[in-house]
Amino acid sequence: MVHRSLSRMTLLATAGVLAATTLLATLPAAAADWPTKPVKIIAPSAAGGGADMIARTTARLLEERFKQPFVVENRPGAGGILGTTSVKNAAPDGYTFLISTSSTHSANQYLYKDLSYDAVKDFTQVSLIGTFGAVALVAPKSPFKTLPELTTYATANPNKVFFGYYSSSSQVPAELLKARGKLPIDGVAYKNITQIITDLIGGQITFAFVDYLTAMGTIQGGQLRPLAVTGEERLRAWPDVPTMASFYPGFTVTGWYGVSAPAGTPKAIIADVEKAMRSALNTPEVKERFEGFGVTVKTMDSDAFTDFVKRDRGTWAEWVRIANIKPQ
Repeated sequence: MVHRSLSRMTLLATAGVLAATTLLATLPAAAADWPTKPVKIIAPSAAGGGADMIARTTARLLEERFKQPFVVENRPGAGGILGTTSVKNAAPDGYTFLISTSSTHSANQYLYKDLSYDAVKDFTQVSLIGTFGAVALVAPKSPFKTLPELTTYATANPNKVFFGYYSSSSQVPAELLKARGKLPIDGVAYKNITQIITDLIGGQITFAFVDYLTAMGTIQGGQLRPLAVTGEERLRAWPDVPTMASFYPGFTVTGWYGVSAPAGTPKAIIADVEKAMRSALNTPEVKERFEGFGVTVKTMDSDAFTDFVKRDRGTWAEWVRIANIKPQ
């Protein structure tokens, strides 16, 4: 009887070991020893744009932590849709991540009729990186030194003032200005931010709203001149540049950068990347670097970031409604 019990126990134990071994074999190898090869980070914008610079900085931080290359790939186009969709369709194995933004994950669902992805269902949100505003820019040779000078001219000269845009962070502030100021101005759509900067410097368009990070170098280099910022407060880098709210009370528009992954990416990998991001971003030297970009560091875990995206979509829905932007 004892022998039979022991044999039965041995069989059960052996079965348990075999089941556990089988389970481990079916789990993605990355969940246990990830990463074992280079990891891709998709920036849904052209080289030189804000998402691109955030992607490259993030890649370096993760390389330091995981001792594997994190390779940035630029996939611009259609307001970030092309790059975002490519990540949605990637294998959820922990080797493809997206620099998600308020354009890709919040605003686009209200700007496009047939969006090729669902920002909540098709992605696992990994970590928020930080928030930023936009700045209204004109060329150095522009006759407009202040925002009131620009709006006064626009009112007196209907349809002679043009703004450029390529994403929600550049379109929505300009459309809100048009609506709040009742200005007879028109927008010109571009494929990427670098084309806007070129035409703005060349005088083909009158002004544009550009995210802080992208604008930083052009302002410091004297290529463009800032008129007003959309953040709640003046930016430390440009203390003499007023806020939009100082001209139009309540006019505050902020965006964000984060890291997202295809839905189904192993939770252990998501947790590892989130932990690494939180640890790196909250060190004084990294915080200082991002603030130099005009980005206020704000980290969140996956669940909190997911809730944040859901709330932010409602915020952008209201901004798009006020700006009277019709979905394309």
